[in-house]
Amino acid sequence: MTTGQDLLELSPVMPVVVIDDADDAVPTARALLAGGIGVIELTLRTPAALSAIERVAAEVPDIVIGAGTVTSPGQAKQAADAGAKFLVTPGCTDAVLDACIESGLPFLPGASTVSEAMRLAERGLSALKFFPAEAAGGVGYLKSIAGPLPSLKFCPTGGITVASAPSYLALPNVGCIGGSWLTPKSAITARDFAAIEALAAEAAKL
Repeated sequence: MTTGQDLLELSPVMPVVVIDDADDAVPTARALLAGGIGVIELTLRTPAALSAIERVAAEVPDIVIGAGTVTSPGQAKQAADAGAKFLVTPGCTDAVLDACIESGLPFLPGASTVSEAMRLAERGLSALKFFPAEAAGGVGYLKSIAGPLPSLKFCPTGGITVASAPSYLALPNVGCIGGSWLTPKSAITARDFAAIEALAAEAAKL
């Protein structure tokens, strides 16, 4: 896996996971893998995130572990050092983009407007994250920009559910979707990893 395009082909759904306790990271990753999902985007939204990435990278080598919510150049380097195999940003400044490129990891830079997508395309990037998907126009928006931006493919994330997922995945410019519904906070807190495995199995069939 060497490019952002490769990331779009790992799974129909990329689980977007928030871990508050690093001890929950490995069993969550194992549950996703058991359900047939071979990738996990662990967001850098909590103090436990980098430690969680380290543990998954070391203990669940069969899952492709990435760092999401990369919003600063320093985070890109920290995530790479922790063992992340890819990076995902919600939006993209020049400094964050440069740091992601410098990391040597494949990454999905975030865009929500045509101008942002065009700027990233100018930098040679053709696989982007579309965020926040539902709030920014959803399926209709992505459908409308496929014509003028035919070379770009997206991983829409934000507000997508198992019910709305198929309409996104049917679009020609969508490679995969990001979903937080696979790892609900309630299931992680209750350590109900069987529930996460079941949600992953359902998502793997999309």
